Amino acid sequence: MKKTGSKKDKVGLREIAKLAKVSVATVSRVLNGNTRVEPSLQKCVLDAAAQLNVDVSSRNKTKALAFLLGNRAMLHAFHSRVLIGAEAYCTALGWDMVFLSYNYSPTVSHRELHPPQILQRHDAVRAVILAGSNSMNMLQFLKQKNITFSVLGNNVVNAKDELKEHDVVFADDIQGAFDMTRYLITLGHRNIAFVGNVRLPWFARCHAGYRRAMDEAGLAQRLNSTDSEDDVESGYLGTKSLLARHENITAILAGDDPTAHGAYKALRDSGRRIPEDVSVCGCNDTVGSWGHPPLTTIREFPEQLGKQLARIVLNRIESPGLEPQRIIVPTELIKRDSCRPILVPSDLIASK
Repeated sequence: MKKTGSKKDKVGLREIAKLAKVSVATVSRVLNGNTRVEPSLQKCVLDAAAQLNVDVSSRNKTKALAFLLGNRAMLHAFHSRVLIGAEAYCTALGWDMVFLSYNYSPTVSHRELHPPQILQRHDAVRAVILAGSNSMNMLQFLKQKNITFSVLGNNVVNAKDELKEHDVVFADDIQGAFDMTRYLITLGHRNIAFVGNVRLPWFARCHAGYRRAMDEAGLAQRLNSTDSEDDVESGYLGTKSLLARHENITAILAGDDPTAHGAYKALRDSGRRIPEDVSVCGCNDTVGSWGHPPLTTIREFPEQLGKQLARIVLNRIESPGLEPQRIIVPTELIKRDSCRPILVPSDLIASK
């Protein structure tokens, strides 16, 4: 029986090679996950295998994924929960998870990147979940090496239309920031400011939601973007700058929860009370419940993001010919004690 099965397997390789017009050795390398095969040849082999109804996923018995955290501290509050969600999903299906961390420059060519070598060993890991803060050069590296991956789209720096080519999961933070700004408006706030480093994509997305809500309400936007990689520092300096301009700010939307805590410190250093003098809200609900008062914020469900990242990359392993997958996870507005309603003149109420 073993001899017959072996013969059928060899015949299958030959048939695929003939249809794809490549060597049997090339077919074997592709079906066993070897990354040192030209993408065009890999596509020919996979297309031929699909035409012949050959299940390519059954050849590689490795059942492990790599979770690669790019340019982030290993105990980052948000991405640790993304990892928990991805790992739980994989464990339920009998897959293992390898955690890796890699810091790199967004300005170098993908050819100059040297991430952990295990990523290119398909006998060790079958695919990569890309979390943390990443740049397009990393996505180009994985694509050039024929490494299957999914990526958290909110945190890809300088991403443009290229993300449409990949399997991506987003938290709908643009809509979340829009909903939060609308909530502040319904509380009577008109002078609402945004703080956060909008050069970073997760802040820029929240700012886009804030901007849309303010435009729709006919209200003036107030932005203070501080070029700092430290979120708490960005919130502190941004809020201090707003106060120094003597603008009559009644509410602040911070691009994430740590930035909101920087705003807390700046307001208190300036003698303002929260929420009596200024209401404050954040985004992502990582540390919002720890503050005083507890922070009104946008919940982004990081465990669910991790689950979806794992799900779509396993889909890709099972069906390499799928169209690019794009998942958007909704957000939830979490109301706590850091925001309060204010009185609005009746003529302003009538005009809205």
